[in-house]
Amino acid sequence: MTRSLSVSLLTIGAALSMTAGLALAGSDTVPAAKILDALKPKSATRGLSAGPQVDPAASAKESAKEAGFLNSVRNRSTRSLSSGERQEIAEIAANKPKIDLEIHFDYNSADISKGSTQAVQELGKALSDASLKGSTFVLAGHTDAVGGESYNQDLSERRADTIKKYLVEHYGLIGSNLVTVGYGKTKPKDPNAPFDPTNRRVQVVNMETKTASQ
Repeated sequence: MTRSLSVSLLTIGAALSMTAGLALAGSDTVPAAKILDALKPKSATRGLSAGPQVDPAASAKESAKEAGFLNSVRNRSTRSLSSGERQEIAEIAANKPKIDLEIHFDYNSADISKGSTQAVQELGKALSDASLKGSTFVLAGHTDAVGGESYNQDLSERRADTIKKYLVEHYGLIGSNLVTVGYGKTKPKDPNAPFDPTNRRVQVVNMETKTASQ
């Protein structure tokens, strides 16, 4: 009887342990190390390449153009960005190191939900890493397709601003190095399921531009 009870308890314990592991694996919180790895600039490939060769002069010119544009928006309020400027940010960000974070907010609000506080803290730890010091990041807010266009646009902008404020206040990041932009429901993560919750996210992009003072 005692042996049977012991085996039963061990079986239950193993099941609970496995359940806890699955819950942890499915957590929305992305650890700082993974965020940091995703945002690190990609090293240029050396040696022979099957792809087209990039003209160094043209590349430098393009980089200077991108830096000039980013300098023109880095101290701008999120709501002041025109649709053209938002699109240009998206085009520059397309080939940069980035990561999508599922950060939840209170319903119909730009307040970070208690369950997502750790997710933002992990982001703060990653962006505070010495290897990313002085880098310019874009914090892009996205919503799902529920609701009107103007409503979602405003909500995505306010939520991006909230993340920026949290990072500046709690991690001492330089505000001008965090460019916030909102895309509302115009750029879903899954275009085939625009109403899916996975589209509600904050995308963080390393624009690979260092500030002059750094």
